[in-house]
Parts: sequence; C-alpha cells; structure tokens
Amino acid sequence: MIQSVQRALRIMELVGRHPEGVTAARIAFDCGFSRATAYNLLRTLVYEEYLRRDENGRYKLGREVSARYSQLTRATTGPLTLAEYMDRFSVETGYSTLLGRFVEGRPAITDMVEGLRTPHVEEFAAGFDDGAHATALGKALLATLQPADRARFLRSAGMRAFTRRTLVEPDALEYDLAIYGESGVYAEMGQFKDGMAGAAVLVNAKASPDNAVAFGAMIPLKEIRTSWPRITQLLRDAARDLMSIPDLGRLSGRKSNSTN
Repeated sequence: MIQSVQRALRIMELVGRHPEGVTAARIAFDCGFSRATAYNLLRTLVYEEYLRRDENGRYKLGREVSARYSQLTRATTGPLTLAEYMDRFSVETGYSTLLGRFVEGRPAITDMVEGLRTPHVEEFAAGFDDGAHATALGKALLATLQPADRARFLRSAGMRAFTRRTLVEPDALEYDLAIYGESGVYAEMGQFKDGMAGAAVLVNAKASPDNAVAFGAMIPLKEIRTSWPRITQLLRDAARDLMSIPDLGRLSGRKSNSTN
C-alpha cells in the first residue's frame, strides 16, 4: 500500500465528517500525523480541489468530490427522467438549471429547477420568452437560426437593455454568438440581471431551430471566476447525457421544482 495515498484518504474521511470544517492542527492530531505531513497533504488536496480552505482556516470538502460523486451516480444508476436529471444537476452544483426551446417562434424557458446557491429570479419560470439576446439560454437557441432569420427576429422582438451590460446592437450579439459558438458554451455576465450570470449549451448542436433544446445554469456573478471551468465541463457533459434521456423529446414545461 502507498502510505501517502492512505493518509490523504484518511484526511478526506475526517473532513467529510465535519461539514463545518476542520483545522489543520485538528486533522494532524486526529489522524496521528505530524503537522508537516498534514500540511503537505492538505496543500496537495486543496490544489487538486478535493478540499478547500475557508476564510477561517478550516478545511472542507471541495468541488472535485461532487464531480466524482456525479460520475459515480451516472455509472451506477439507470436512465433518469428529464426532471430527475435537472433536480440532480441543481443539487450537485447548487445552481438553478433551465431548459428551453422555441415556442411559437420565440426562445422560451420550458422548465426550471432552483438551486440553493442561485438567488431567485422572478422572471425565470416556465413560459418566460423575453430577452433572448440577454440570456445564455436565449443566445444558445438564437444561434440555431440563420443570420437573416436571427436579424428578423431581433427586429421584431427588440433588444431591450435589461442592465448596463446588455448587448443592444445586433452586430455585438453576432460577435458574441460567434465567440461562444466556437466553445459550445454560451454565456452572459450580468446582461439580464445585475449580479447574475448564465451559461448554456445546445443538447444537439446540429438540430434545426424547431427541434433545438438548450440546457443552462444560473450562477451568481461573484462565483463565476471560480465556478466557470467546472460548470462549463458539467454543461458539456449534460449536453451528451441529455441525448439519452427518454422524455427529452416531450418537453412540456412542468411547474418549477425548488430544492430550497
């Protein structure tokens, strides 16, 4: 057995039993390590994001633990329904999740699940079809339109300024869509509501507008710097996973389900 791996796992188990966090001194004492050994292991675990150190110097489980749990559940559970998938995504990330498609020619939210870490946004509910140019979900759906059709839609719908960051010129939006289209993850940073950000993917990037489905998450803007790499990867995974969800093709906008 490799001793350093065993010691790291003992630290993970200890920290997992203390959701309020544990100090390095307590970890060293309870695990029977020298402080030097504990600090070396803790630095590595924090660097790899399996632990995080809060402002009080206490260690707590990090985001990579959630990522491994998500992979385990995907590998060991059967096919989920669309509602179950969205519920699980919101629980694991803490962020509200959205599903959307074109409804009567307008990008609309067809489903939503609220997450504990995302402040409530009153407008975001099943049936909301305004401000597509200012939301990540709307941008993803608008990207499926041909440029001429997109320009026609924007002339009809308008490009209202929801915040000072909202893109209100078609050329600016076209540039935005081109940049995000290359990465596959569409985003907005405070363009619909101050202090909020959004990210979204197309479940089937080659689908026509009539069949396009977008999946997205709402993230507090203050968390976007630390959350962006992980949430974009999870959204790309979701785009793949949702292709196999049996009821994806029968979107019908259920009542919002809150995890609060």
